[in-house]
Amino acid sequence: MTLSHAIPDNDRPPPVRAVFSAVTWKEIAYLVSNLPLAVVGFVYAVVMVSTAGGLSVTAIGIPLLACGLYLSRQWGRLDRARARGLLGVRVDEPTPIPGPKRSGGFFPWLWTSIKDPVGWRTVLYQLIRLPWGVLTFTVALTGLFVLWPVLPYLVRLMANVDRAMVRGLLSPSDDLERRIAELESDRGVVVDTAAADLRRIERDLHDGAQARLVALAMGLGLAKEKLLEDPEGAAAMVDEAHGEVKLALQELRDLARGIHPAVLTDRGLDAALSSVAARCVVPVKVAVDLPGARPAEAIEGIAYFVVSELLQNVSKHAGPGARGATVEVWRAGARLMLRVSDDGRGGASADGGSGLAGLAERLGAVDGVLVVDSPAGAGTVVTAELPWRDRG
Repeated sequence: MTLSHAIPDNDRPPPVRAVFSAVTWKEIAYLVSNLPLAVVGFVYAVVMVSTAGGLSVTAIGIPLLACGLYLSRQWGRLDRARARGLLGVRVDEPTPIPGPKRSGGFFPWLWTSIKDPVGWRTVLYQLIRLPWGVLTFTVALTGLFVLWPVLPYLVRLMANVDRAMVRGLLSPSDDLERRIAELESDRGVVVDTAAADLRRIERDLHDGAQARLVALAMGLGLAKEKLLEDPEGAAAMVDEAHGEVKLALQELRDLARGIHPAVLTDRGLDAALSSVAARCVVPVKVAVDLPGARPAEAIEGIAYFVVSELLQNVSKHAGPGARGATVEVWRAGARLMLRVSDDGRGGASADGGSGLAGLAERLGAVDGVLVVDSPAGAGTVVTAELPWRDRG
């Protein structure tokens, strides 16, 4: 996952034209509206900072400053919307400041609000906009009457300065600020995934091994009652209970294998994935190229889970024409690479609601990536990347 400040191609200003195009008229409207909004913003910033600074020796000064910075954030949202509509500048919205409950109380929230870089940069934007607003208003308005042959070029130059101001002062703080927002979203995915896994384990235990053990206990109780009256019948019931015990143990082993198989802990991905591949309905070739190295337990577990789910998809969806599948695992620098391919009917998609979408979310929660290439009738290739972390 790569973060960059590069301006996308569709966000770059259009080329200058000598005629007054629709883009030029939008830029003129933006430059003319700079002055009234700059006056209001400048007055607000000066009054807010001076009032909060003067009252900082009292109990209301600091909360007043926090509220003022919050309102400055809202002003920045208005300016971003204006720039988006008239200048075509697309700037991400900054991450909202968590409320007092999520921040751990009123005073932690107050401290976070006071040192909010987005709010302070918006205040700086409001202060420097007044002289610039006077200049742009004057040039744009008078240029319509006396400078109209070169006005498109002047307008584009001033609009580009405005674009730079908006990107520099009203965008999220930096890569770290955007990264925090992504991690907050990923944390929610991790929590939801863990909760779903717990519900699945509980359901499997309740519907499988638990029900079988309850029936086993009842059967042994009946056998105990018949032990003296009907020894042969009791022996048959005990023999039946013995078979139930074997089935219950097998179900528990399958459940444990789905959570974290012992072979993965003891022998690593090569042996564990070979065991999973042996249960696939089509022949699977496994190639694990991790000489003398094993990733961290959590990464290894996720890799095993991803390959296991993908091979289950091969069994379910590859179709009767599938002749084989391949599992490849290797390390590329700081990434653990996984590729599962088959020659089945294809047509797989990672759209929302599918099993592949769930895998993509689980990988995204640990900075992983899932790429699906599945043209209809030409098989499926799923490539997954995980961050490599050395085993402690």
